[in-house]
Amino acid sequence: MDGGPPYNPRTVEEVFRDFKGRRAGMIKALTTDVEEFYQQCDPDKENLCLYGFPSEQWEVNLPAEEVPPELPEPALGINFARDGMQEKDWLSLVAVHSDAWLLAVAFYFGARFGFDKADSKKRLFNMINDLPTIFEVVTGTAKKQVKEKSSVSNHSSNKSKSNSKNQRGPEPPQGKYSKPMQTKDDDDEEGLDEEEEEEHGETLCGACGENYASDEFWICCDICEKWFHGKCVKITPARAEHIKQYKCPSCSNKRARA
Repeated sequence: MDGGPPYNPRTVEEVFRDFKGRRAGMIKALTTDVEEFYQQCDPDKENLCLYGFPSEQWEVNLPAEEVPPELPEPALGINFARDGMQEKDWLSLVAVHSDAWLLAVAFYFGARFGFDKADSKKRLFNMINDLPTIFEVVTGTAKKQVKEKSSVSNHSSNKSKSNSKNQRGPEPPQGKYSKPMQTKDDDDEEGLDEEEEEEHGETLCGACGENYASDEFWICCDICEKWFHGKCVKITPARAEHIKQYKCPSCSNKRARA
């Protein structure tokens, strides 16, 4: 394989950069270079694999000869299924296996070299999860998935966040915010923060588009039900306590124009 010299990323950022490079190469093989990729996957040849490289290049080749291999191996024998199914279904199948391989390589680096913080693997996964999968790109569902995920995430986070803190009925409470006043002990609060970050890690700020984090103050608009960083809409926890119904800047502007 001629993907360049061996590269051993050792930090979260380096592993993520390696992941993005390999991902870009494999997406190129399954989209813009699909005709060349199709021709190289000759069913009459031996077991072939699709490799992606950090340099954003791709290659169809035989699996590594050494056992165990230096890196996890991608799906073996992708060429054998080429003529036995429709091209779009075959490409989708290769895309799914490519996604699995990319995750395996990323977490192989994490396990081999370790990271300096306990939450590094979780942070790496969140960074990876922000990108559309190869399958979503190849099947054309990436944009649709992002829109649906944003809508569902905002709706579900409104419910579960308000239920876990306010314990009210199905109607969303007014003046919702993600960091309530300190009424519980520290252990309960830490557990709640971890649970929130796991459940709502993909909730996006309606102003800056960044992800939810339990260590930041967030507030929810009672009109559009979108969540915002307090700093993005200039609302502090103290001020939020006195807001009966919060309207984000966009909804406030709409009401003013009406």
